Amino acid sequence: MKKITINMLSKADSVDGQGVGSAYIEQVRLVKETLSDYFDVSINSHKKADIVHVHSVNPGFYLRFKKKNGIRVIYCHFLPETLDGSIKLPKPIFAIFKKYVVKFYKKADYVVVVNPIFIEPLTKLGIKKENIVYIPNYVSKEEFHPLDKDTIVKIKDEYQIPQDKFVVMGCGQVQTRKGVLDFVEVAKQNPDKYFIWCGGFSFSVITDGIKELKKIVENPPVPNLKFLGIIPRTKMNQMFNICDTLFMPSFNELFPMSILEAVQSQKPVVLRDLELYKNILWDTYLAGNNVNEFSELINKLANDPDFYKHYALKSQEVADYYSKENVSKLWLNFYTDIYNKNKNI
Repeated sequence: MKKITINMLSKADSVDGQGVGSAYIEQVRLVKETLSDYFDVSINSHKKADIVHVHSVNPGFYLRFKKKNGIRVIYCHFLPETLDGSIKLPKPIFAIFKKYVVKFYKKADYVVVVNPIFIEPLTKLGIKKENIVYIPNYVSKEEFHPLDKDTIVKIKDEYQIPQDKFVVMGCGQVQTRKGVLDFVEVAKQNPDKYFIWCGGFSFSVITDGIKELKKIVENPPVPNLKFLGIIPRTKMNQMFNICDTLFMPSFNELFPMSILEAVQSQKPVVLRDLELYKNILWDTYLAGNNVNEFSELINKLANDPDFYKHYALKSQEVADYYSKENVSKLWLNFYTDIYNKNKNI
């Protein structure tokens, strides 16, 4: 049987601390490890392939994104409007960049989204619905899994995190969109708990709100709050194991990889009450709308063992659903279907 050749184009892993990079690494690993009988995968090759799958919207990839190079697939990790609150650029340049992103998506034969809620916005941008496919993110259980208690004690000591505190973890780039300011306010309201944030300024000086956020990161306003900076992906499993809950008050997301990573170790998840989570996480997470509601939920997790256990088991449901077996079948069907539809064209 002839293997279908796939050329993955990405610079998503060139900057640490980005969920897009994590998603790219996991997707490529999944296809290479579980579907090697069907696909021959290359990375950033200049050779022609049956399928060209772009993971990041770099200008160089836009120029190479031609029909003659293969069936064009692009991963939609964000919509133009989700860039608001992430990066700060002069308005004319920002407007041009947003138009460029839309043009890139329209150039593809197929757009893969990680959350079905973004299908409709893409159709409004002029992309045909039949060319949009939903395939969720995936996280390897080999990379993310529970650690034993002795190991967790050692890791906490290494990062100078109290052993006797309920640990609340935030994760992602330090930017306005991620709800960092609300995270700080919740920490202020809960001096009996310890709050850590893993992530830094991946977009550097163009990060939205960088001046205010940098002051907070360099000098946290309360002693129970610690910013750990960008943690290498190889150590992120440790971070999820030392926390008691993942708290992400983001105002806008697609499908955060950190949620899939946290649930592998059965950690309850507290999120802002956003519509986009309802189709992908169902009733498995705790949702709040403001600082007081977030604080109330975290307090209940810390003080009610039965409540905590219930949502720990709910997290396991998420981990089981987004398994290697389920997601690899979706990629197998997608790649083979588009190849068979286009091979005679």
